[in-house]
Amino acid sequence: MSIASQIIDIAKQRRLMIAAAESCTGGMVAVALTDVAGSSAVVERGFVTYSDAAKVEMLGVAPATLAAHGAVSEEVAREMAQGALNHSGAQLAISITGIAGPGGSEHKPEGRVCFGLAMAGHATHTETQEFGAPGRAEVRRLSRDHALRLLRDALTS
Repeated sequence: MSIASQIIDIAKQRRLMIAAAESCTGGMVAVALTDVAGSSAVVERGFVTYSDAAKVEMLGVAPATLAAHGAVSEEVAREMAQGALNHSGAQLAISITGIAGPGGSEHKPEGRVCFGLAMAGHATHTETQEFGAPGRAEVRRLSRDHALRLLRDALTS
């Protein structure tokens, strides 16, 4: 059984709706979840917020947070995940913001991806993964897979 299928099954059992707020993955988490038959019972919505303006307008990310920390930061990932909960009917939300490449900088290298996980009634979790520079498609795939693991772990803990 795929990890996406596991997420859908557990969310159904727990009667939880899921939202995804994605930047560098451009909707890949939502696609993985909605590829599963019956996912409409638990996938509430997805936000593809590639630009800073979209993060502010659709998720309520504070412009001051973006200015202070940049889009690729745990602070922005936290506000994205919380915003996905606040702007949906979901009880569980994942967020992803990162640098898939090519490119990056000394301070924010290619392959740095920040994740946020917000669940109603729980503290929001954030973390950063350094995937290196295996190429854009691979960073995006690794990010999607990591986000799915975070969702599954949240549902099973």
